[in-house]
Amino acid sequence: MAGYLDELFSLAGRTALVTGGSSGIGWAIAHALGRAGADVVIAARDPRALDRALSSLRDHGVNAAAVPADLADPDHLTRLCEQARRHFGDIDILVNNAATNIRRPMADLTPDDYRRTIAVNLTAPYLLGQHFGPRMAERGWGRIINIASQQALRAFGHSGAYGVSKAGLTGLTRSQSEAWAPRGVRANAIVPGFVLTPLTRDVQAVPGRVEQLAARTHIGRNGLPADYAGIAVFLASPASDYLTGQVICVDGGFSVA
Repeated sequence: MAGYLDELFSLAGRTALVTGGSSGIGWAIAHALGRAGADVVIAARDPRALDRALSSLRDHGVNAAAVPADLADPDHLTRLCEQARRHFGDIDILVNNAATNIRRPMADLTPDDYRRTIAVNLTAPYLLGQHFGPRMAERGWGRIINIASQQALRAFGHSGAYGVSKAGLTGLTRSQSEAWAPRGVRANAIVPGFVLTPLTRDVQAVPGRVEQLAARTHIGRNGLPADYAGIAVFLASPASDYLTGQVICVDGGFSVA
């Protein structure tokens, strides 16, 4: 049994880059990929949070490294592309998880709010894909996993620029698949439900809001970062070789309630 499962799901010999890997879904995915055998590079804006995440990953037996980067800064993106491969070699698995969400009514968003949201949530995944995707294709194997949002599919809770960026990310996923799937690269997007992470802390502070969102699911609870471990390993592994260009809701039934 173990040998068969290893054949399907092992990531031994692979290297993953996870943006936004210092907390929440990003950390959970980095941990899962590492426990499945991959070497893992995490990137995030806050060096102190990054150091804590890196220490925690290593404490769990993950072979990990970190690169500080603000994905809204083009120079930081260039540096990330250059430095990511220095730790464990070429990147085989790219997880575009880093995001910012400015939760204000649409009419209150400033041009800078919009620019930063698009820069982090859409332009950075595009540029990272443009760098790593062709290199994966040259080697004949790769995985791109984009973390989208329910707000890519429906408007609620001041979707604003965040919803625009995440809808764009689902389109980017299909374009990346079209470009590189014929050469062994699979690109797919995960659409979480409402997940209890630092990114949603402001929403969690609204009385009754967490309970309302949980009630919208079929399962009856909101998501946890650990709920994204299995789908990430599946999409990164040989088991998903015939799956590409898809937008997969992992949301406890939120999207169909």
